[in-house]
Amino acid sequence: MKKLLEFLIENVTGSKNFNVEEISEDDGVVKFEVKIDPQVIGLIIGKGGKTIKNIRRILSIKAVTEKKNVRIEVNPL
Repeated sequence: MKKLLEFLIENVTGSKNFNVEEISEDDGVVKFEVKIDPQVIGLIIGKGGKTIKNIRRILSIKAVTEKKNVRIEVNPL
């Protein structure tokens, strides 16, 4: 799932200046902390949060096949 998230972020922002950290939590929940350049953080969030919601939706579909839940947190570098 981490590679999928990195692929989506790189293609949305057109930048490789970000870091994705995978943090496993209890009960099958996987948390991804995305640290990205503040100048392009708006591209990840999108208008009204549409972009990040769709990224979460895509990762949730992948997570279902692995019987996990996903949380994504976006922060500036």
